Amino acid sequence: MHSTAENLKILYEDNHLIIINKRTGDIVQGDKTGDKPLSEVVKAYISKKYHKPGKVFLGVVHRLDRPTSGIVIFAKTSKALERLNKMLREKTIKKTYWAVVKNTPGKEKDTLIHYLKKNPKNNKSTAFTQKTEGAKRAVLHYKTLKKTENYTLLEIDLETGRHHQIRCQLSKIGSPIKGDLKYGFNRSNKDGGIHLHARKISFIHPVKREEISVTAPVPEKVVWRLFI
Repeated sequence: MHSTAENLKILYEDNHLIIINKRTGDIVQGDKTGDKPLSEVVKAYISKKYHKPGKVFLGVVHRLDRPTSGIVIFAKTSKALERLNKMLREKTIKKTYWAVVKNTPGKEKDTLIHYLKKNPKNNKSTAFTQKTEGAKRAVLHYKTLKKTENYTLLEIDLETGRHHQIRCQLSKIGSPIKGDLKYGFNRSNKDGGIHLHARKISFIHPVKREEISVTAPVPEKVVWRLFI
């Protein structure tokens, strides 16, 4: 089920920004599929709620892969967008992800450093352990939160934001994310999504200068429920 203006999961909203809990399958920004992006859905919601005729300003601050769920921030003003973009560049927005993987990693917690190279033809990244021409350094920190018989729940803090970084790096250490066929999981999820969820975000509000911390509930799915 995709997001509509009526069923949007809003985690936080004020005059400057709106934070959404994205459903699996939503695209954040328009792409070649021509499917309605989440940005347009949010615009429709704002237009309706605040009776705004005409064009609604909405800035896309960052993106999440289509099969991923969780937190997405949009800016309602150009000032907020500009400041949030600067915060992203300066890495002052802290993002935490949850991933359900098969094959528990060898270490309870670890820092993974790889060099990722994106192939635009198949929209996939490859991880190398050594510096490689055209590859960008990728760093993440993970810790194991819980294990069940078949799966392990990891919490991940990103230090860099590379293309498919979490999916690619976890696959490289032999722990692909549930449902992620592209990166080595053996079968897809029914909804075409993967068990990667942008769980938590914290940052200083771009205008009010107060700390904002938001947590997104996980999707209502059987495997997620095993861990909650």
